[in-house]
Amino acid sequence: MGWLTADEGYEITLEDGRVVARRSGGRQLKTLPKALRDHPEVDRLRRLAEWLDRHTASCVAQVDTWMVSSLPVPTELIARVWPDEAWRSALRDMAVVGDDPDEVGFLRDATAAGELKVVNLDGETVRLSPRTVTLPHPVLLPDLDDVRDFAAELGITQRVEQIHRATWAGPAATGRPGTATEVRDYAGGKFASRFGLAARATGLGYRVSGGYATCKVRDGGRSTEASVWIGEPYWDGESETGALGWHDEDGRAVRLSEVGPVAWSEGMRMAAALYAGRTIEEGGDA
Repeated sequence: MGWLTADEGYEITLEDGRVVARRSGGRQLKTLPKALRDHPEVDRLRRLAEWLDRHTASCVAQVDTWMVSSLPVPTELIARVWPDEAWRSALRDMAVVGDDPDEVGFLRDATAAGELKVVNLDGETVRLSPRTVTLPHPVLLPDLDDVRDFAAELGITQRVEQIHRATWAGPAATGRPGTATEVRDYAGGKFASRFGLAARATGLGYRVSGGYATCKVRDGGRSTEASVWIGEPYWDGESETGALGWHDEDGRAVRLSEVGPVAWSEGMRMAAALYAGRTIEEGGDA
């Protein structure tokens, strides 16, 4: 944004989310002058910076939701929000799929006419204008390792974790009994308090409901909720992670063999992330 005139012969603007100042037409100052710290225009810019931070976080969260659930996103919508820097930052370099599910490309630009410019896996920039596109979850991408290698060659960086997102293969690939309804790979992670475990869950972006950390995913056209037991809500002593399970929209437990690939991967990702924050014992008896 441009420079705004303030009192005392100063001008102010936002730079990297903070208010900076300069003498009118002069060089930028290292610190904000004392005379401006309580100035109404400075306060207004600070509130604007806070709003921009919330807006940026909201855009990233929305794109993450589209990706995790592989929801079809209207191409026209992407073109409409693309001029917004926060949206563009969240969407740029996301792997997208149009009408051909086998044609994956990295989104580089969107035109006002609703046309998307993507770099395909042959390294060619192509134009797409399907009615909708999906931002597929990485567990659904064929030849994911090849996609990752190609992205590294291009220097692709993503604001929303997609192609380098940790994934877990489903129960069939690991020989688990399909009739089971729970996984205990990440159970038993000890925490000093239930509050600390719940705080870790919310800090990672998961919802805490009752005694569980939960993650809802739309997978294959149906909603499934993964949940990990984290302890009674008002317990103030030590706590530990429990089993991971999945439930359908009616709250019924889903057999492991019936859990979709995205719901499985995201549930395991949540359980692993919670477990990673456990208390690690030190010493000979650890």
